[in-house]
Amino acid sequence: MAGNTFGSLFRVTTFGESHGPAVGVVVDGCPPRLPVAAEDIQRELDRRRPGQSAITTQRREADRVEILSGVHDGLTLGTPIALMVRNGDQRGGDYEEMRTKFRPSHADFTYQAKFGVRAWEGGGRSSARETVGRVAAGVLARKALALAGDVQIVAWVRRVQDLEADVDAASVTTADVDANIVRCPDAAVAAEMITLIDGARKAGDSLGGVVEAVARGVPIGWGEPVFDRLEADLAKAMLSLPAAKGFEIGSGFAGTRLLGSQHNDPFYFEPGAGGPPPAGGRVRTRTNRSGGVQGGISNGEDIVLRVAFKPTATILREQETVDVDGNETTIKARGRHDPCVLPRAVPIVESMMALVLADHFLRQRGQCG
Repeated sequence: MAGNTFGSLFRVTTFGESHGPAVGVVVDGCPPRLPVAAEDIQRELDRRRPGQSAITTQRREADRVEILSGVHDGLTLGTPIALMVRNGDQRGGDYEEMRTKFRPSHADFTYQAKFGVRAWEGGGRSSARETVGRVAAGVLARKALALAGDVQIVAWVRRVQDLEADVDAASVTTADVDANIVRCPDAAVAAEMITLIDGARKAGDSLGGVVEAVARGVPIGWGEPVFDRLEADLAKAMLSLPAAKGFEIGSGFAGTRLLGSQHNDPFYFEPGAGGPPPAGGRVRTRTNRSGGVQGGISNGEDIVLRVAFKPTATILREQETVDVDGNETTIKARGRHDPCVLPRAVPIVESMMALVLADHFLRQRGQCG
């Protein structure tokens, strides 16, 4: 199956199915001599893993990472790095009905139509279980980004259905985000979100919403003109995620309601301590409706983006569908599923942002020094 590799210089290839023996990733192009330990990767996998709260799937997976290659004595070798997580808490029988029936809005039908065969237990390759490899690779991407300076990436749940948080992208921290189980730094709204998600869970239904993310400290000049614009690669990364249905950067769709005179980001010069301009400062923008990217290239401001996630497709309610022979029937899912993917999507969005930025950092270093 094509389409399993992402990136140009910093390349990742994920593998595995939801109920197969293991899932994981091979990372190629990671710079050598970067310090990395299994514990570094494990911290992020623990933020993504199932069963971590009452409002996530109750599948119990330790998600213990194994480093199979590319690291020696705690340092990356510059060779391909293979990371693997074994699947443990599998209940394939919960999906027996999906062997012959297609879940509405899931990938069952399209995979069957394309390949003529599919791993029906848990959705196989289309399951969010595949994102284990993305999160593991994201840790290595952050290690590579450290070579470029203090690049900080933080994501959080901005909206669940109609409940929207008020979060300052310039100052929010990972500790703020992880202070509650819904990963929303606005404590008052977070409490309402938790109640809303739990209500959907009890009703056998699901909810969608928006994850927002910021990358601070990204140097000026990352990205390429035309096809490989930085925001285009970020959009591809985010829309490749399971359940992702929309992408915005900067003002996004709201910017269409403004005049050009209102939307433009005025430039100014910010003096620095290094001497007279331009050596002693840098060009800034007074607003950031561009979201940190102009002409496909980073401008030194915070990169701010948002990803829309649909309600989880697999719900514990009877729905109309058809079977593999085209016969009309109904289906009622069993098993363990997230009533809302957003809390666990937060570290995944961060990881995909890190993968894109690491790739463009290496491209910039290779082309422009």
